[in-house]
Amino acid sequence: MRIVIIGTGNVATILGKRFLAADHEIVQVCGRNQLHAEELADALSASFTTGLQHVNSNADLYVLAVSDTAVAAVASQLQLNNKLVVHTAGAVSKNVLSACSKNYGVLYPLQSLRSELNELPDIPFLVDGNTEDDLALITEFASSISNQVQQAGDEERLKLHIAAVMVSNFTNHLYALAKAYCLQEHVDFNMLLPLITSVAERLHDYEPAAVQTGPAVRNDEATIQKHLALLQPHPALQSLYYMFTESIKKMHKQ
Repeated sequence: MRIVIIGTGNVATILGKRFLAADHEIVQVCGRNQLHAEELADALSASFTTGLQHVNSNADLYVLAVSDTAVAAVASQLQLNNKLVVHTAGAVSKNVLSACSKNYGVLYPLQSLRSELNELPDIPFLVDGNTEDDLALITEFASSISNQVQQAGDEERLKLHIAAVMVSNFTNHLYALAKAYCLQEHVDFNMLLPLITSVAERLHDYEPAAVQTGPAVRNDEATIQKHLALLQPHPALQSLYYMFTESIKKMHKQ
């Protein structure tokens, strides 16, 4: 397919590379910042523009890889008639694209994407379309760049987006809190990295609840109280520790 990418951030960069790797052609990159648009276009062997009014009208697919809050505003400035347009947002309805085309849908990468990644990660996609024909085209395209493609409407996609926030954003925030705690208490966070990797890898073979470990699941109240006492100088962490402990106890209550 001949593709126009609107956006120059993490998602636009990683998806652009994935499109190229699957032998699609990026004909143009559109971004507000000229330097960013030019750099990404150069990396993708494409032309670039900084104005939506100058978007190439001869592409097969238009990918709005912009922030969730910007999708509607960008779509309202495009007039693409019958061209196929998709956005990449997890929490935005496909119908916001009705302002710019009769043919539209969603190409949502269910992955944490960072433009500085040296290797392209495995990316599952959730897809949706305004019509059966649009959905079929988007599904076929997604299948050319990923072996994990599922059709999902707005509500199902939003539910998976919530779950993604839990397993990715919240978990990474806990890593950040743990590292800050280790620095403050002069212990080595790097000693935890094998544990982090091991726990994540188990999920390929086991249910999360089945491999829960720690003092809460074994009802080790003595250890829990020692931890809470040691966390007194860190009230925010102490509160989180208590909340998660009670949640684990409730889930695994005999």
